[in-house]
Amino acid sequence: MIPVASSCNTAATLADTVEGMRYRQLGSSDLQVSEISLGSWLTYGGGVDRSNAEACVAKAFEVGINFIDTANVYARGRAEEFLGEVLEGRPRDSYVLATKLFFPMSETDRGLSRPQVLKQIDLSLARLRTDYVDLYQCHRYDWATPLEETMEALTEVVRQGKARYLGFSEWPVDKVREALALPNVEKFVSSQPQYSMLWRGPEVDLIPFCAANGISQIVWSPLAQGVLTGKYKPGKPPPAGSRKTNDAMNYFMDGVDDDELLERVQLLQPIADDLGITMAQLALAWVLRESNVASAIVGASRPQQVEDNVAASGIELDAETLQRIDQALEGSIAYEGAAS
Repeated sequence: MIPVASSCNTAATLADTVEGMRYRQLGSSDLQVSEISLGSWLTYGGGVDRSNAEACVAKAFEVGINFIDTANVYARGRAEEFLGEVLEGRPRDSYVLATKLFFPMSETDRGLSRPQVLKQIDLSLARLRTDYVDLYQCHRYDWATPLEETMEALTEVVRQGKARYLGFSEWPVDKVREALALPNVEKFVSSQPQYSMLWRGPEVDLIPFCAANGISQIVWSPLAQGVLTGKYKPGKPPPAGSRKTNDAMNYFMDGVDDDELLERVQLLQPIADDLGITMAQLALAWVLRESNVASAIVGASRPQQVEDNVAASGIELDAETLQRIDQALEGSIAYEGAAS
């Protein structure tokens, strides 16, 4: 069985392998998560047809992925519903399931107030057809709700057994620090930031702070919405079937129309070729070089994409390769102003 727990207590510790997949500890929790995880933003319940979506989930389990990430707002609940249906027949202890709350689910349902936390967890559990999630994450910071109220409500959720651990996504570091300092509340074990070769903002203060406080990163958009796969060529239309050509998935596509950036990205191809890997695998191995990263979330519309991405697990990039990457992307690497 794929490992989901360990007694080790250091963030992003390398664990056992299954079928080539490596596993890392998620912060100060006892969860072991696959280095590559399957996400569901813009895909399942929305942009990807049912048969391909089911095939992607099946392939994920086949190749050793044990970590599934979703959110209540993805396809307005349909992503959770889809996952609830396809996961229902699998042993609950064979996978790690994470969801989120914050963004509007209706004109009145949004944010991280106590009533919303208690309402949204029950709705998510019903859609996911499970009694608990392993990780419950705050999708963004709620400036309209006192932090104490949010953390106390989340603590209720954990102590009621509806979630095992807590996480956050794109929170200011000072608010994470305040949350950790609150007495008698459950502590965060994970952070979900945007992070890639092109967007390195988390390296400034988030990763150092989290590494010192038992919090691991679960990174989203490690392929920069597909830009780092090299499939978008400068001066050419996007390839047929790509996310850029899909109205249901053509969202948050920064850089796809920037020929200067795309030319820089193409310089990564020889680096990947020298290693005998794809550009996507190079990009995923790059984020996984950071020990505080527990897992890189990938989206997939075809099972072959899942299999290709999983092959990045275990690839180690030496100092010369990392230097070549920085030289190739010189002038296109951002540390501030790019994440949302």
